[in-house]
Amino acid sequence: MSEVVYDNKGQLQQIESGLLEGEQIIAVYDAIGAGTGFIGLTNRRVIIQDKSFVGKRFAITSIPYSKVSSVSVVSNKSWAGQFFSTGTIAITVGTHTYEVEFRGSEKTHHVHNVILHYAS
Repeated sequence: MSEVVYDNKGQLQQIESGLLEGEQIIAVYDAIGAGTGFIGLTNRRVIIQDKSFVGKRFAITSIPYSKVSSVSVVSNKSWAGQFFSTGTIAITVGTHTYEVEFRGSEKTHHVHNVILHYAS
């Protein structure tokens, strides 16, 4: 098994505490922007922490790969053609689209590729 990629040990431990039997973590990335805390990828599902609830409440949402209908990389390009230092992934499940923004476009592409691999 390859080593788990993660940004924050506490977020990794949150994902570890909720694993199903036989489930393995691939990556846990910290998110930036309003609402989202992090995204976790396992060999069975996508796990998103949503901190957009009123007060100190948050949700952990699990999305089985079989329910993902599309995954997109949303990138900003400057007028000079250079990518900015952030990237966004958009995951569509039914009629809802989850957007998660990351520092660094390489994380965005990694998340996209993992989801595409398991969803297809």
